[in-house]
Amino acid sequence: MTHTALARKYRPARFADLVSQEHVSRGLAGAVARNRVAHAYLLAGPRGTGKTTAARILAMALNCKRRAELSSGEPCGECESCRRVWSGAANLDVVEIDAASNRGVDDARDLRERAMYAASTPDGFKVYIIDEAHMLTREAWNALLKILEEPPPQVVFVFATTEPQKIANTTSAVLSRLQRFDFRNIGPKAIAGRLRQVADAEQISVEDDALSLIATVARGGMRDALSMLDQVIVFGEGLLTAARVREALGLIDEETYGEVLTMVAERRSADVFPFVAHLVEQGADLVEFVSGVGETLRALMLERLGGSAEGLTETLRDVLARVRQDFTEGDVLRMLRLLEESEESIRRSPNVRLHVETLLLHWTLLDRTVEIADVLAALNAGEWRAAPGPPPPAGRSRAAGATAASSRASDSAARRSVQPAPVGTKTPARARSAAKAPSTLEELRARWGEVVDALGEQNPLVRESLASTVPSRLSDDELTLDLSDGDVQEEGLRRHRALIEDAVSQSMGRPIRVVFNLPRVAEEGGEGDEPRRQTQEDDRDARLGNHRAADPTLDGMAEALDLELTE
Repeated sequence: MTHTALARKYRPARFADLVSQEHVSRGLAGAVARNRVAHAYLLAGPRGTGKTTAARILAMALNCKRRAELSSGEPCGECESCRRVWSGAANLDVVEIDAASNRGVDDARDLRERAMYAASTPDGFKVYIIDEAHMLTREAWNALLKILEEPPPQVVFVFATTEPQKIANTTSAVLSRLQRFDFRNIGPKAIAGRLRQVADAEQISVEDDALSLIATVARGGMRDALSMLDQVIVFGEGLLTAARVREALGLIDEETYGEVLTMVAERRSADVFPFVAHLVEQGADLVEFVSGVGETLRALMLERLGGSAEGLTETLRDVLARVRQDFTEGDVLRMLRLLEESEESIRRSPNVRLHVETLLLHWTLLDRTVEIADVLAALNAGEWRAAPGPPPPAGRSRAAGATAASSRASDSAARRSVQPAPVGTKTPARARSAAKAPSTLEELRARWGEVVDALGEQNPLVRESLASTVPSRLSDDELTLDLSDGDVQEEGLRRHRALIEDAVSQSMGRPIRVVFNLPRVAEEGGEGDEPRRQTQEDDRDARLGNHRAADPTLDGMAEALDLELTE
């Protein structure tokens, strides 16, 4: 005995049966009931949401033998015409065309000529359903344009597409001739409810978690959900469980997502490579893994913000409850941003494993963040102490704009506990101005060693980099330093620009902006000695330097805690 696929067996036969598409069903049924049917429609939306089904129901309603006695606009579903259309049998008045294989201008001309013939019954309609309409060529659309502008009586064209933007790009003139209905993705809750109806009708024992899992994996497509249910049913006997769904569909165990989040919370970077290797050995789809962990992070963010994600299994809810306190909203947001930046590369790269490993390493090595408002409040109260040691775990951090740079972790661990200076005063390790500030470039050059040594008390790396610099130009508000050790030296100094500018400004007795000049060989072989062009990074560093100079509290906090400020 031949089995009828669930997706076909339970295909809607009435407008009201379309799941989560009430705006479409009411619009089309009302048009039929009031005899205000348009001559051409565009049904657009994701695959598996009911576009072709709605087109068939419209064809059924227009050619239903009982249309005159029914006032709802719905087809009766019982007359011979309705049964033939619903089953897809040959029909003179309802023609379905696949535009993917009939996309050329000759196909369009043939369709145009066929549309000139009247329907087989006086009260009937000829309905042409063109699926995958975005595949039609520009020439094919142009061939149809005339008949869409002046259609024959009782002829209706229904174009279905998943990519309406391609039609607009091909020939925007066509869109103004069509009534458009946009189909929505169907929510997991609605899909799970429909699957429950089907399971009960088929007398199948199934767990709610199993239906929720199928509904989530279907990603808004009812047809896909019914096909997956069909696949899972034949995979085993007895109660249909979530574990059986994962096994039948090759899905990743949800406990895996809990494992990766625990690994991130505990900053176990060394476990990343064995973890991914285990996924690969299990035959897991790494793209699916990234998608699943992204959905888990989204659900975690909702939980952190007091909401609740729908369509989650009990297993995933247990995972979220277990790791919820290990992450702040800022942690989850930064992880989602990194995922968003990496997702396209992961989907397209031939070396998916490397990208996934890199993403997980980024997560486990995330710079810890602290709330500036909390630090300033502690500074004002004179209570803050910065003790040596490694950064706190992910769940103990607070998101903000002051980021403790991971590259400084080793320096911070070796530094003794510090007490920031009270508000309005400078920290003791700051560069000290001499009795008489240098007023000329020559005087500054003569005392440049003192400035470098004073800065070295705060950061030995800055002293080493500045030791090979030479002041080359000095104006009222700007100092140019010539560099000699290349781009690496320049990059290191740029990160500490605010610290250097503060020391130079104190030494000179006035605000001074520092510009770095890396001499480069000119195209003709000569030495280029002009300062290089200012960049956006230079401007950003200058603004941060001004903020630090204007706010002694913020400046003292940044130095005492070895924080790198970001905008």
